[in-house]
Amino acid sequence: MSDIEAVPSVPVPAGPASERPQATLLQAILLRQAGVITREQARAAGLSSDAVDRRLATRRWHPVHPRVYRDGGFPDSDEARVRAAVAWAGEGAVLSGAAAAWWQGLLADPPSVVGVTVPRRRCPRPRPGVAVRRRELDGADARTVRGVRVTAAALTVLEAAVELGADGPGFLDRSLAGARVPFDDLAAAHARNLGAHGAAAAGRLLAAAARRGVAAAEHRLCGLLRAAGVSGWARDHTVAGLRLDVAFPAARVTVTVHDRTVPGDPGRIAEARWRRAVLRRQGWRVLLVDPVELTARPAAVLGEILRAVSDGPTAPAGAARVAS
Repeated sequence: MSDIEAVPSVPVPAGPASERPQATLLQAILLRQAGVITREQARAAGLSSDAVDRRLATRRWHPVHPRVYRDGGFPDSDEARVRAAVAWAGEGAVLSGAAAAWWQGLLADPPSVVGVTVPRRRCPRPRPGVAVRRRELDGADARTVRGVRVTAAALTVLEAAVELGADGPGFLDRSLAGARVPFDDLAAAHARNLGAHGAAAAGRLLAAAARRGVAAAEHRLCGLLRAAGVSGWARDHTVAGLRLDVAFPAARVTVTVHDRTVPGDPGRIAEARWRRAVLRRQGWRVLLVDPVELTARPAAVLGEILRAVSDGPTAPAGAARVAS
């Protein structure tokens, strides 16, 4: 679906012919924006300042924020509230946080406070019900959805998870389920925004989600091996003081669900490399399994494991690979 929403057709109101195009344009804007219109849009559509003021004085239009109004013929909806906040924030404004998650269908309910991001050069005054954040967003972290600029899905999920507090981990796990928002996209968004407000908390949430995802994937891996009747493997096998999640001792092969460590954590990366080096010195091979492939292509993962255990060829580009 296009990011630009089609304008519904509306009947041309009665009145002098010279006024009809103006009225039709105003109605199209109101329909497209859930009844919300800015003073600049009204003027651009042909209304004079006096005409705008008359609509406000007669309560035909209701002020929502400075220079942002809602037509009384439209309900005071959550959509109107969000559109009004972004319109008030002005040039370069981007809907963010939990409000952006709701707008993109990632959250069932909208937050009471609408978060917006504006460029650093701008500093709008705080408004009730609107939280303003000043920063520069990478181009990959913004998109347009239903006519509103929003943070892209990955950054939205991370920031909404932080904003949701105790409900954040569950929201993050649900967003990852079924690769609705791929882990790699979340990690990349986090890496682009290191040092930003909330980034440290987002990193902790992401690392914890990775660990939960690995534990769930290991459970699926064991279920796959049992269902296929594969023998000769053991859980929690120990080699040189290292615990191996799934090991084939006779073949000296260990299968490890790839811990997709959050970028910027050199300690975790160094530890994983050290473990592999120790195992290689002990004559073991490490077969890495991607959790996504384990869910999407279980038969391919099983085939790679069986080939590795039987000392056959393994394909680096397959569902599993031998760690270097």
